[in-house]
Amino acid sequence: MSTLKFEEGRLLQVLVAPIVSEKATLVAEKSNTVTFKVLQNATKPEIKAAVELMFKVDVKGVSVVNTKGKTKRFGKSVGRRDNVRKAYVTLKEGQELNLSGEAA
Repeated sequence: MSTLKFEEGRLLQVLVAPIVSEKATLVAEKSNTVTFKVLQNATKPEIKAAVELMFKVDVKGVSVVNTKGKTKRFGKSVGRRDNVRKAYVTLKEGQELNLSGEAA
């Protein structure tokens, strides 16, 4: 496990929420990968350290996707959804992450 020189308080804030969707479930079953919504300014090493710290697992790699927020209309007013940064965290062989007990 590689916990580099990051403050623990910052690492606890990096992971915003696990993403539970059809695509995330397919990816998880196929390649032992977990999907998280992360802070907009989170780096890959920070995300890796945060997952290893919080879940006590070994991380093989981290891929990141930035999704621009869509413009939506609510009657007359025009609003905008937030930009989302998703992290696909691949775990090493034999590692498993149990999210069911976390967010109830």
